[in-house]
Amino acid sequence: MPPEHQTVLLWVVVITSTYLVAGSAEQQEECAELNNTTWQEYRQQRAKLQVQYLLLTRRNMDCAHKFSQESLAEQSSLFNVSLLTKVIIHGYRALGSKPSWVKELAQALLRAQDVNVVVVDWVYGASFAYNLVVENYKEVAVQISVLINELQKHGCKLENFHFIGVSLGAHVAGFVGTLFEGRIGRITGLDPAGPMFKGADTFDRLDPSDAQFVDAIHTDSDYFGISIPVGHVDFFLNGGKDQAGCARSRFPSMYGYVICDHMRALHVYMSALNGSCTLAGVPCSSYEDFLQGLCVDCDDFKGSCPTIGLSQNSGILMSPVPREKQLFLLTTSSAPYCAHHILLELEVSPLDKSAELEVTLRTENMGTERRLRLQTGWTEYRTVLAHPVALCEIGSIWLKNTGARFYRQGEIHVKSVCLTEFPALRHEEPLCVNNIHIRRGAPWSHDFVQVCNFF
Repeated sequence: MPPEHQTVLLWVVVITSTYLVAGSAEQQEECAELNNTTWQEYRQQRAKLQVQYLLLTRRNMDCAHKFSQESLAEQSSLFNVSLLTKVIIHGYRALGSKPSWVKELAQALLRAQDVNVVVVDWVYGASFAYNLVVENYKEVAVQISVLINELQKHGCKLENFHFIGVSLGAHVAGFVGTLFEGRIGRITGLDPAGPMFKGADTFDRLDPSDAQFVDAIHTDSDYFGISIPVGHVDFFLNGGKDQAGCARSRFPSMYGYVICDHMRALHVYMSALNGSCTLAGVPCSSYEDFLQGLCVDCDDFKGSCPTIGLSQNSGILMSPVPREKQLFLLTTSSAPYCAHHILLELEVSPLDKSAELEVTLRTENMGTERRLRLQTGWTEYRTVLAHPVALCEIGSIWLKNTGARFYRQGEIHVKSVCLTEFPALRHEEPLCVNNIHIRRGAPWSHDFVQVCNFF
């Protein structure tokens, strides 16, 4: 190769390498993170709310970009006005740390739909005494509304916005909806904050008038979450209080215990976005009635039970929009959290003495157990169990007269025991066994031979 060609080649290599390095550095600088703060930083910055926005799309799922009104004018803007826009709003940050779950939620939304995801970062304003943070939430909503107004000027429609607020963030979203007189398309509240909001006026908290459709998931209504319905549909998981797998023994502090319940709404929602199973709620007047098997259908929703997530049954396409329905469902302790609701109906002959009957549903190595206290004045019992698999996959049922100290009934005559799955996803006949005699301490079992037909 002639010397002059070698010189040219060398310059090409140098220029190309410089460009690649610069481009890599530029891309790295473009990746934005949520703020992190300390008490000292907050004292210095508390006069300024400092709300910033991050943008993620399918083109930059792993690298959030800072987003503002000015960035909309840039030709290289990733924001697509023709797509739906999901707006994520975090809540109170007790320790001033950035919420670690934001990117995971944004990516779950992007895998489910091709949308714009805008993250509202107000960590500085959310990291002080809770009562002072509550004083800030409306100002955050006002700042968000300024951005939404600018997006409208660029062609976005209010009905194409879906706000997802976690804890206190749900009420921030609600006030944004109030500022736009309920014309926002949808608001989803993930365990909306309860302290200082349960007795608040609807103007000051999330409520059904804040958007065309409002849904909420409740998982910690006895501590950090709100216990009253706040949407068109409200999902109360396991009654909305203690969640499976959040036992106190797993956590060294009460704070860790209640946070587990509080954050379960977020984790269930993210799991539902993956679509691995269906999390459907059943309308009922109370959790107690639900557990007694008094509510087993979804006639109020034309027979199709509302589901958590973004599917067609999640509510946004319902017409007419339902009027403040409470929905109940049972979940498991870990992802994907879906459980099958099995209605157990038991009829026994009249008893001379009280008794305790242990009922166990078994599928291979899995089992679901329930103890029923049988009284002398009752012969019929109904209860709901959460089983990991469908009714058609249950291998056997075990009954045992436990013969506890205060339950001295010698023998229990079970006229019938029936199992039914609800809501009826498939039209299956109940599993029933009749005429069973159970002596104290002697377990009885019956094997089911079935083939599931999921089509």
